[in-house]
Amino acid sequence: MLGNDDLTVQTASQNNPPPALGNIEYHTALLAQELFAQIRVERDYRYAVVNFVPVTTLKYQASLQGPLMLLGHQLSEGLVTEASRRGLITQDYKTTSDIVISSDAEYVFSRNVERLKGMQDIDFYIAGTITEQQEGAIVNARIIHVDSKDVVAAATKFFPVDVFWQREKVSTRNGLIYRTDS
Repeated sequence: MLGNDDLTVQTASQNNPPPALGNIEYHTALLAQELFAQIRVERDYRYAVVNFVPVTTLKYQASLQGPLMLLGHQLSEGLVTEASRRGLITQDYKTTSDIVISSDAEYVFSRNVERLKGMQDIDFYIAGTITEQQEGAIVNARIIHVDSKDVVAAATKFFPVDVFWQREKVSTRNGLIYRTDS
């Protein structure tokens, strides 16, 4: 699985700086470039990308999300895209067995375990942690072999707080209110 060959994938975001307000796709592409450069694409392997979680709890907690509230979810979604762009086969384990039709939408994604298919031959997990910082978050991503738990690739990237919106004058962190002056 490991190889000295670097993936040479050119993305538009590599050549252009991020816009003034930041861009989640740009930062995710940079993280993916570092992460996937350490592996060789093999069509026989299957990957499952899971949500990135706060390093302090290792589980999703709405109260700890702060200004980067959707970063963990967006990273998992973005890395599915980045893995697919590079030719990796990702399995979407949140896909139901059937199309679910409600009065206002139809969908195939669910977090209801009874609606989901069983996992199919996953070889590697793509997972990571988020460490909130004053001006953003440090994201650590890794590719983990399912059976051996060996980390076959890892990457770290800083995501600035303005990746989702401009700096706020008042924010909360760990249940405390913080005010900044411009």
